Amino acid sequence: MLHDIMPETEDLLNKEMVTGYIGFDPTANSLGVGNMVQIMTLLHFQRAGHKPIALVGGATGLVGDPSGKSTERNLLTTDVLQANLDAQQKQLEKFLDFNCGNNAAEIVNNYDWFKNFTFLDFIRDVGKHISINYMLAKDSVQSRLENGMSFTEFSYQLVQGYDFYWLWKNKGIKLQMGGSDQWGNIVTGTELIRRMAGGSAFALTTPLIKKADGTKFGKSESGNIWLDPKLTSPYKFYQFWLKASDADAPNFIRIFSLKTREEIEGLEKEHNEAPGLRKLQRALAEEVTARVHSPEALKRALEMTEILFGSSFEEFKKLSAEEIESAFDEDVIFRVSKEVFANTAEPVGLLGAETTIFSSKGEARKMIQGNGVSVNKDKINLERKLSAADLLYDKYLVIQRGKDKHYLIIAN
Repeated sequence: MLHDIMPETEDLLNKEMVTGYIGFDPTANSLGVGNMVQIMTLLHFQRAGHKPIALVGGATGLVGDPSGKSTERNLLTTDVLQANLDAQQKQLEKFLDFNCGNNAAEIVNNYDWFKNFTFLDFIRDVGKHISINYMLAKDSVQSRLENGMSFTEFSYQLVQGYDFYWLWKNKGIKLQMGGSDQWGNIVTGTELIRRMAGGSAFALTTPLIKKADGTKFGKSESGNIWLDPKLTSPYKFYQFWLKASDADAPNFIRIFSLKTREEIEGLEKEHNEAPGLRKLQRALAEEVTARVHSPEALKRALEMTEILFGSSFEEFKKLSAEEIESAFDEDVIFRVSKEVFANTAEPVGLLGAETTIFSSKGEARKMIQGNGVSVNKDKINLERKLSAADLLYDKYLVIQRGKDKHYLIIAN
């Protein structure tokens, strides 16, 4: 998980209990699996005996971090920002121990020390210590110079740097951690501490995760994977990890699991002997789902997986309407008029024309003739007609194509 580390940081961590922090950007009302990397960093940090601080950016969220961004970000209103901060704080409290003595975790909000800091005071007391040349040299600035960058975003590194100074001075924080794209901002903080107070502070960053195929980590076909169960159901959350490729799973389990090295290597050995059982992915999906949601939510996700991929329609009917819809990504949901079922519907027309489950009626006909299509867990033939009586909860048809492709038709 290590990308960059400032000289002498390791010596400091081995010598004493260190207070360190990571900042979280409150641009959404939930943290996503991408934030899990930094959550795990704080979790490991605390397990190693150090004191973790999670900073929620009530002030920096009003400015916008240009790191990794190609365009200016839309600024949030204070009401939206506050709602996001409250939601993220509740999520962070699920991972860290806030009641374990000297190294108990804390959450701080940088709005608390910025709200009464006037602009003139800031540029006089802080801005004079960092040169324009120093700020221009940062990657986050260089990458945006051609297309332009507002003074608001240009000043972000100074604001984040002052966070580090304030926490160093008032909370005894010696270390800031974050993703590798934050290195420039973090180092600006260490420079402010050195120039404003003659002190020393340290930096540590983790790699930005990418999937083996080069696509962005933390997204599924239907969008971001969130930690909030109302935005991403525990079932979909579980499936996200279960679907990790064999190339990604060894990396993911090392980052997101608390298993020992021996346990992980043992799982890898078992996985390599029978890759089809997906033991590595299952172990990862079960552990992370239980930690983010709950053991009960994991149990229900496992039950839903068994029902959806099993063969019993009687079991499938036990799912609630909400659970049925939450199990399918938007790209495999098709909405049709209920009038299609008013008399009866030909499966070939429904699957090959009314939806794009098949690219054509010919493809649908061929697959049905080959015994490769199920409706509500029942194999169908060309003579089978579909009517309103087939609709579960008077609106759903579950289509299975081949062994493992599932689709949901919603009749409205």
